[in-house]
Amino acid sequence: MIILGIDPGTAIMGYGLIEQKGNHLSAIAYSCWRTPAHTPLAERLLMLYEQINPFLRDYTPDHIAVEELFFSRNTTTALAVGHARGVVLLASAQQGIPVYEYTPLQVKQAVVGYGRAEKRQVQQMVRGLLRLEEIPKPDDTADALAIAICHAHSYTLDRRMGEFR
Repeated sequence: MIILGIDPGTAIMGYGLIEQKGNHLSAIAYSCWRTPAHTPLAERLLMLYEQINPFLRDYTPDHIAVEELFFSRNTTTALAVGHARGVVLLASAQQGIPVYEYTPLQVKQAVVGYGRAEKRQVQQMVRGLLRLEEIPKPDDTADALAIAICHAHSYTLDRRMGEFR
């Protein structure tokens, strides 16, 4: 199964494409899409859409995993992330790719085994689980890979639990 993890944002949108074969996970492609500072929001969203669409056509992931919107004190940031998530959801729907959403707590739990893990712990686990030489940079990219790993673990567990019901 090919999984695309997305850490949504309007300035930097991290992505991580992994492959799951049985219990083995490997990274296929990972980086981030960026938009220039001081660009109007509508133009940023269009730029992101124009970067995501060809990527989805070229790699045709089976599933997309995206971080759920987390409301913190900064509602402006939360709204911008919501807009970026909308671009991801639209592009996914157009390509007919199912989307799965995970909270930061679920991602940390699935990757590290502890829902309150520090960012550095998550990054180290991503590096180790995917057998990468270095922690992916920027943080948004490592976060996207963590989201993809979370989906691989969660989806596999859900399928196995279904066998026992």
